[in-house]
Amino acid sequence: MSHALDERYLTWLYRQVCSVRAKNPARTYWSLFRQLYTTEFVWFVPNDDNRAMDGKALRDEFVEDERLDDVDHDWMELECSMLEMLIALARRLEFEDGCTAKDWFWQLLTNLELDSYNDRSRYSHEDVAAKLDMVNRRTYTWDGRGGLFPLRNPHYDQRKIEIWYQACAYLLQGD
Repeated sequence: MSHALDERYLTWLYRQVCSVRAKNPARTYWSLFRQLYTTEFVWFVPNDDNRAMDGKALRDEFVEDERLDDVDHDWMELECSMLEMLIALARRLEFEDGCTAKDWFWQLLTNLELDSYNDRSRYSHEDVAAKLDMVNRRTYTWDGRGGLFPLRNPHYDQRKIEIWYQACAYLLQGD
């Protein structure tokens, strides 16, 4: 894995949902994004592998956008990060709902209670890790609180339903 390539890719991912021109630490999220990028998205519910595939597909777009040649095959095949999964999911939601991927990304961070973790705020990296682990392990509540898509009146235990169906139920409830 190339540190320079990772930094370039992280900047590219950041640019998808944030302004790289912002300099005020109260308006930047580099530390949070690094943690999201270095945390693997783990799936075990059937069809959530699609969220991982979507996330990893961002690498192909990055390579094309940046006109990179000879990118290490091993780097391309690394497991999907939480950041990649969240950005790719936000893009899918944009297609379904019409809100921008950026708006959806920040809604997902709001649902995870990570939206206030800017570079100025004093937050615990362990707290972020615990919230991400809750998503990965599906230890949030049955109605989705603590996860990506909290529902007011779920019909099924959200911990057992693939992320895309959780997203659809969330869209239908109108939040």
